[in-house]
Amino acid sequence: MTSNSYHDQDHAALAGCGERLRTARMAAGLSIEDVASRLRMPARVVRSLEAEDWSRLGAPVFVRGQVRSYSRLLGLTTAPMMDALDVGPVEPTRLVSRAHTPKFQWWAEQIGRRLIYIVLTLSLAIPAWVATRQHLGSGSEGVAALDTTPSMRDGAASANAAPRTLVASMAPVGEVTAAPAAAEIVLTTHGETWLEVVGSNGASLEKALLPDGSERRFPLAQVRGLTIGNVANVDLESAGQRVDLSGRAGIARFAVSSDGSLVATD
Repeated sequence: MTSNSYHDQDHAALAGCGERLRTARMAAGLSIEDVASRLRMPARVVRSLEAEDWSRLGAPVFVRGQVRSYSRLLGLTTAPMMDALDVGPVEPTRLVSRAHTPKFQWWAEQIGRRLIYIVLTLSLAIPAWVATRQHLGSGSEGVAALDTTPSMRDGAASANAAPRTLVASMAPVGEVTAAPAAAEIVLTTHGETWLEVVGSNGASLEKALLPDGSERRFPLAQVRGLTIGNVANVDLESAGQRVDLSGRAGIARFAVSSDGSLVATD
């Protein structure tokens, strides 16, 4: 059975929920805009929930969360609504190791760092060594000149000769700067949030409902895109830079561009 068939079955199980939500909203004297403002989601999402247009709301796990939030706002018992959804339990987060590095790549990185260190050290040490040799050479010539000078007949001038001071100059060798840490996407929640992350190879890295206080980190090089539900409950950083999510609510989708930056796609 294809993934589209599964989604069609999940969406069919939601029938009737939208009518219940609309009836309860009208009984409470609330407009669609009132609900959208209180739930911090676009009005089009509220209309889609009431119209049971699930195809515009993303994966069933996102629909589940949105229906739960809407039901709580209207004072409806969430358990019967969740039973009516019948989309199945949320799968536990599948742990994917992101710290493993192939042995060949590890050796290549180690050799590369050592070569950089050697080149930087030589580029600083060789000029210092040459400068020192030049100072020492000029001092030796002065001493030789004094040795070959004929002795003065009266011997008076030799007593007044000042000693030559040799100063060796050594330029400081700078420390090799450590290679920068790999750029990451860092996501922190301060409320219930839905997250789906797709890897650069098209495989799902994570798909889960995250509670308040969760943190997720993903290397930018391993991510193709991510979808965030209830994005107002999220703080997002990419490569150490905070992503501006002001004015966003409901679902937000992002993709990683060819230059490694995070770009909104909706």
